[in-house]
Amino acid sequence: YCQDNELSWVDWDRARDFEHLTDFVTRISALRREHPVFRRRRFFQGRLLRGSHVEDIAWLQPSGEPMTDEDWDNGYAKSLAVFLNGSGIPELDQRGERITDDSFLILLNGHHETLTFTMPDAGYGEAWNVVVDTAAPLLDLAVDEPRSAKAGGEIVAEARSVLVLRRAF
Repeated sequence: YCQDNELSWVDWDRARDFEHLTDFVTRISALRREHPVFRRRRFFQGRLLRGSHVEDIAWLQPSGEPMTDEDWDNGYAKSLAVFLNGSGIPELDQRGERITDDSFLILLNGHHETLTFTMPDAGYGEAWNVVVDTAAPLLDLAVDEPRSAKAGGEIVAEARSVLVLRRAF
């Protein structure tokens, strides 16, 4: 980003040809800005939260089950899910009050083929709505009917794509 050459120059004459990319990046930036769970100042702990059986972060297999040590060592595993618990943010706001947010599930399919993910059990959330799909970046999720999935249900992630789902309840 700090190079003064063709690598970092913007061709403003062609920028209009890529407005869809600008719109997508704007939406992603807004999502991050609006949700403190994506902007934590402290590391995740990966431990159970007091009064809950769900952690502040959980790493899941495409089957919806927690990752094991063997899964992390598995060389052919190219896909996983990450649960970010909006109730597990340790920071306080400017008034000294606890920060809470929505919870999100991020499905990462690094495989060269479409993959079906199984949603985790209802302890993580009973229903989820897709808010970002990198395989369909032009889809206006604010206007179009959102894709959704229920606990234990399935959702398809296109090859080499990321789905971000927000817990509905």
